[in-house]
Amino acid sequence: MNYTREWHCSHAQGVICLSTIHRMTFVLKSAFNFRPTIPHHSFFLYFYTQFFQTKKYCKMKKLLLSLTCLFAGLILFAGPVEDLLSTAGTANDYPGSNFLTIFDSTKVDVKETGLGYFYTHQLFKILNKEGALEKRVIEYGYDPLSAFVEIRMVKIYRKDGTIEELDLTEVKDYPAPARAIYWGARERMIEIGRLEPGDAIEVELFKKGFTYALLMEENEDKYIPPMRGHFYDIVEFWSMQHIINKTYTVNMPAEKPMQFEFYHGECQASMRFQGDRTIYTFSKTNIGPFKTEANMSSVSDVAPKLLLSTSPDWEAKSLWFYGVNEDYDAFTPTPEVKAFVDELLKDAKTEMDSVSVLTHWVADNMRYSGISMGPGEGFTLHNADMNFRDRCGVCKDKASLLVAFLRAAKFESYPAMTMAGSRIEDIPADQFNHSVTVVKLSDGKYHLLDPTWVPFVRELWSSAEQQQNYLMGVPEGADLMITPVSDPENHYLKISGTSTITENGTLEGEIYLTAEGQTDASIRGMFTRDYKSEWEKNLESEFLRINPKAEIINMDFGDNPYNHSAGPIEIKVKYRIPDFAFVGEGKMAFVPFVASNIFASGMSHLYLNTNLDERKYTFRDRCSRMVTLYEMITIPDGYSMINEATDVDIDGEVAAYDGKISQKGNIIQMEQEIILEKRIYEPGDWQAVKKVVDAQNEMAHNPVILYK
Repeated sequence: MNYTREWHCSHAQGVICLSTIHRMTFVLKSAFNFRPTIPHHSFFLYFYTQFFQTKKYCKMKKLLLSLTCLFAGLILFAGPVEDLLSTAGTANDYPGSNFLTIFDSTKVDVKETGLGYFYTHQLFKILNKEGALEKRVIEYGYDPLSAFVEIRMVKIYRKDGTIEELDLTEVKDYPAPARAIYWGARERMIEIGRLEPGDAIEVELFKKGFTYALLMEENEDKYIPPMRGHFYDIVEFWSMQHIINKTYTVNMPAEKPMQFEFYHGECQASMRFQGDRTIYTFSKTNIGPFKTEANMSSVSDVAPKLLLSTSPDWEAKSLWFYGVNEDYDAFTPTPEVKAFVDELLKDAKTEMDSVSVLTHWVADNMRYSGISMGPGEGFTLHNADMNFRDRCGVCKDKASLLVAFLRAAKFESYPAMTMAGSRIEDIPADQFNHSVTVVKLSDGKYHLLDPTWVPFVRELWSSAEQQQNYLMGVPEGADLMITPVSDPENHYLKISGTSTITENGTLEGEIYLTAEGQTDASIRGMFTRDYKSEWEKNLESEFLRINPKAEIINMDFGDNPYNHSAGPIEIKVKYRIPDFAFVGEGKMAFVPFVASNIFASGMSHLYLNTNLDERKYTFRDRCSRMVTLYEMITIPDGYSMINEATDVDIDGEVAAYDGKISQKGNIIQMEQEIILEKRIYEPGDWQAVKKVVDAQNEMAHNPVILYK
């Protein structure tokens, strides 16, 4: 399949089909025995910049200009975009895609400062009505403090052969929709309007800056990357729609060595020297729609992507992060902060008492609402005075206030960066979306704290972030590290019950629940995430979800579920459910109430899709976990269980299950233990996890059958 790349020069303007460039290159090389060591498709431009300035070939300029006119004529009459559209195919050729990306080409010109100019050229073909709807507008986001985007050209190629070039004065610039983070982000958008299958859109985009891109201005200092002189990028080579060709080219000063790696696949890569510049080119063809799996890890962990960076290693990034915030004086406690911390810690007896009090005060009392401090927002942490006064901010600001609190209490503390939800690769590009805190304790080791993820959680570091990479900003520098797996016993859920079934099938019983760690937070959420007036209704709804006839006789969840520091959550409920058991003549059937997946919010593994026989990608649960379920059910005299006594034992390395149902006299006893060892699992772990989840669900759906 053909594709295009755009090259501009003063002698011939237009879009040049790559195959045409190849033909021209062959003729020119053959005629003049010219062998520049640059990429094949770059030769034409190279020829203009080098050949016309070479005295050796001055006498041949007349012939060369004639050839140029000939090639320019071929280009103008070839109609490469139209040719590409006519040969690209239709929806039948690309099942599962709403539109087709015929080419997506980005060229980056990197300056000495690390500032990048990004030139993007794209051609999309609409395949169906859904694709027409998706492409009805073209929009790009940017942060005006550090970047900008300019839409330079948009053409619509109608399937009837007409071409429309949109008026760029119709480009709209407006505040981007925002929730919780209000940093002044903006979007540029132009309306395409009604499209039909077979229509196409050609787009040219210019970007400049280190977050997105900016228009040219005389003063470019604020657009230079925070690590001045360094360049990095993360380029996705995957899509939910089909791509015929994607190309990414970086033109870099030769004295800036750049490391790169292509992950989860292959691409065609080249590096060429051109004077005082080095040109890196990466391309991949026939990229099919990426097929996701239910409950899989982040797509970026498994899909093809390119990482590039001029930063030598993670230690350099660590030292930079330490320096930029210390220079800004982000963590020096004010007298007001010092006095407040002293008051908070007046009853603390150990260092862990102090760390816990400070971490949870910031977690529970600093509202998550990001306001901009102006230049430096996004990579510089707000200072202690601003954070303590405003009592609001995003993760980096909550981390910053905790560092200041800890320093006020004479602890050694620093910020750290991590990537919530995704893996960080070895190439030191900025793969971060979250900031946390580290503190050095008396054992001489750094310990992680996360005031953003532990509001109303009985942890100082959220175990929902286990198996997650992080980088500390410490004075000695640090390498990339990974958080450890948390023991399942740290996140237990224990539900026990006693109940009685009457002759008419009514169930009367009591249930007791307790939980710890992340499971505690999940259960406690029915209280902490809602108004107090809704607490009893929320708990009742959990019983009604299992059986709509459930009646709550009494409930007890303590005086104040908000007070997570008082101890693990405890819930006691006395209930009654008419017609709970199916009753026939001398027959009765029911599922033990505790086994019916009540309080499933504390057992997120139950939401794993076990219809998959195997997995291609890593998958994830919320957290490691241990669940114990027990119920003793008194049945009417004279009934016997006709099911064979259940005794299932699955003993895997990453998941285990032990489940039993048995009868002794007029007592039916149900007990289960489920252990899930990790948060992130490898594809090879799937069979063990699947068996455990299926076993628990089987007991929740297969009734106990009694005959009299």
